[in-house]
Amino acid sequence: MDTLSVDHLLGIKYLNREDLELIFKTAATFTEVLSRPIKKVPSLNGITVANLFFENSTRTRTSFELAEKRLSADVVNFSAGVSSVSKGETLIDTVQNILAMKVDMVVMRHPNPGAGIFLSKNVPAQIVNAGDGAHEHPTQALLDSYSLRRHWGSVEGKKIVIVGDITHSRVAISNIYALQMQGAEVMVCGPATLIPKHIGALGVKVETDLRKALNWCDAANMLRVQHERQDISYFPSKQEYVKLYGLDKTLLDSLDKKITILHPGPINRGVEITSEVADCDQSIILEQVENGVAIRMAVLYLLASKRMN
Repeated sequence: MDTLSVDHLLGIKYLNREDLELIFKTAATFTEVLSRPIKKVPSLNGITVANLFFENSTRTRTSFELAEKRLSADVVNFSAGVSSVSKGETLIDTVQNILAMKVDMVVMRHPNPGAGIFLSKNVPAQIVNAGDGAHEHPTQALLDSYSLRRHWGSVEGKKIVIVGDITHSRVAISNIYALQMQGAEVMVCGPATLIPKHIGALGVKVETDLRKALNWCDAANMLRVQHERQDISYFPSKQEYVKLYGLDKTLLDSLDKKITILHPGPINRGVEITSEVADCDQSIILEQVENGVAIRMAVLYLLASKRMN
C-alpha cells in the first residue's frame, strides 16, 4: 500500500498499522534528503500550507515550518494571539478567511480536544492535528516511534514506560496508540493524581513507583508536568515531584539494565530529568528533534499525494 487510509491526520487512533509503516518508510527517505548538502525537494511545489497555532509552540511549529519549506510548499503562518481571534472571531470564521486565500492544507494546534475533527468536517482543506488540548499529538508519537525504530530496528516486543503527567498529556495517549499498534508493551507511571482513572482499559500497565517502572522498561519517555492545563495542584510541591518522579544519573546508573531515554520537550531540566540525563549517551532526545522534521515531511507529502491523485 502506498497511500494513507485517511485524508487528514487527526490522531493515531484513526490510523492503521499499514499507515504507520508507510509513514516510517517515507520518513526514512526524507531523513536521507535532510543529510544532503541541499536539503530541499520540490514535492509540495504549488501547495499552500497554513500553520494555525491557537496555543504557544516553538518546537512543533518550527519543525512543521521547516518540513513545509524543505518540501517547497508555500507557507502561511497564523498566530491566534495577534489575530482577530482575540477580538472574538470563531475558529470557523478564522479558517474560512484563511481558506479564501486558497489554502490546501492546515496544520493546527488548538486548546480544545476535537478541534481538528470539527475543522475537517467544515472546510475543504486537509487537516494535520499539531495537538488538540489533552486529546492527541499524532506527529509527536510518530517521531517518538520512528526514533526508537531507528535506534533498535523495531519496537515490537519492547517495553516502554511513559512517565509523568499522563492526565493532561496528548503525547501519552498518541504514544500508547502508536506503540501498541506496533506490538510494544506500554506502562504509564506517575503520581496517582496524574494518571487517568480508567487508563488500564487501554491495555496499559499502571505503576506509581518510578524505580520499578524503570527496571521493567527498555525505554522511558519522560513527560513534563503540564502546569498550563492544570486548574488545581495535583501534588504537594515541585520538590516532592522531583524526589519521587525525577530521573537523575544516580538512579539511571543503578538500574538493572541500560535503558533508552526520550523526552517530547520542552525539558524542565532538573524536574522530570536532570541535564546530566538529558545529555547522556542513553538519551535520544536530540535524535527526536531531528527526526521530527522527516516525520512531518512524510505526513505532509503523503496527505498531499492523496490530494493530487
